[in-house]
Amino acid sequence: MKTQQKIQAGGSGPAHSAAALLGLWLSFGALAQDTSAILLKDSQTWLDQAVAAAQPAGTTPLRLVVSVGALDSRLTLAPCGQVEPYIPPGTRLWGKTRLGLRCVDGQARWNVFLPVQVKAFGQAWVVKSDVTPGKVLDAGDAVQAEVDWAQESSPVLAEMQAWIGQTAVRQLGTGQPLRANMVRPSQVFQAGAMVRVLALGAGFSVLTDGQALSAGVVGTQARVRLEGGRILTGIVVDPRTVRVEL
Repeated sequence: MKTQQKIQAGGSGPAHSAAALLGLWLSFGALAQDTSAILLKDSQTWLDQAVAAAQPAGTTPLRLVVSVGALDSRLTLAPCGQVEPYIPPGTRLWGKTRLGLRCVDGQARWNVFLPVQVKAFGQAWVVKSDVTPGKVLDAGDAVQAEVDWAQESSPVLAEMQAWIGQTAVRQLGTGQPLRANMVRPSQVFQAGAMVRVLALGAGFSVLTDGQALSAGVVGTQARVRLEGGRILTGIVVDPRTVRVEL
């Protein structure tokens, strides 16, 4: 059986979830034979207090829902004077995860894992209607809605500028939150295209024409040949511009 606690924290969520859970478990001084009952006792209060103390001012909070599972009912744990919680190596307190508990003061040392699920609800961009692979996304392809950021490991693209002009790498279904692994930078010109070259130096900038020697993808490097024959490498800014730092 699971008990569910609702908590709020600022920022991205996992760090505050960890602080809340650790604050909860560290507050228990001992374990009796009925381990599950003790671990779950007053969890709502402890979680609320831990997050209230950790929440930074001036941030937009995610609405976190932490579901703490029960230990395996077949376990029989020896009494322990001090239980130490820890995050197992490679574990992130985000989505479906686990918290380690080990006895550090008892006649019998033991180590168990408690199942935990962290949901983090907040505003994000979701697909308005089905998007085919290869489509360049525009403002009409997504709308804002509240979603669970922790449902998948790939980061949510919460800001419009993070996905506008990007290319869908696979079929996107209606209502799916836009995440980093769903899009890639778009190719905006082919090799041979005429582009503008914005050359920037110490205290000056020059805008001139050039010919692309490689395909242009926004945010990545491209080679261009200037009218005089000089070849430069710069960053693709938009469908017509390559920025070169001299």
